Amino acid sequence: MASVASPVIFKEFCPLYYLLNAIPTKVQKGFRSIVVYLTALDTNGDYIAVGSSIGMLYLYCRHLNQMKKYNFEGKCESITFVKLLSCFDDLVAVGTASGRVAVFQLVSSLPGRNKQLRRFDVAGIHKSSITALAWSPNGMKLFSGDDKGKIVYSALDLDQGVCNSSLVLEEPSSIVQLDYNQKVLLVSTLQRTLLFYTEEKSVKQVGTQPRK
Repeated sequence: MASVASPVIFKEFCPLYYLLNAIPTKVQKGFRSIVVYLTALDTNGDYIAVGSSIGMLYLYCRHLNQMKKYNFEGKCESITFVKLLSCFDDLVAVGTASGRVAVFQLVSSLPGRNKQLRRFDVAGIHKSSITALAWSPNGMKLFSGDDKGKIVYSALDLDQGVCNSSLVLEEPSSIVQLDYNQKVLLVSTLQRTLLFYTEEKSVKQVGTQPRK
């Protein structure tokens, strides 16, 4: 006898005031007061990552109820995309409006885990706003896409502290979504969706009609 599915119960959750109150609404830059806008969001079981218009990443640890801040050196620019990953180490990738991409390897209190904050930069390939980021499950591969259609593959060696990046695909329209699994990168653009096979470096389009 088939079991009866339990009814779905919808719940309404209140705003996360404990999180929002830890993020300033304005910051002072010289004589100017600048409004802080929240521009990107990602969550997992351990963290809530929030990107902002002032180039600051706010990372809330759910277990410790602590907020930490990370930023890019130099020019203050809006964060456009953030992507968390929990594997052996906790990682967060951040993309900005000018095409900068950085990976933060977070500190962990657990034995055998990373004890020093480290940052890796994807240098100089993207020249426009980052619109998508995707991790491999083990944290050794990061794919980044921008609004000009470029997709960059970054190989991370966390033990050696090395990040090597290369352009792997270029589409004629903006990248809107990336997802990676089992040597296949799913790519969605404003015009089409495709599968990019990373070993063979071949492309297979999903469907035949272009998006309107």
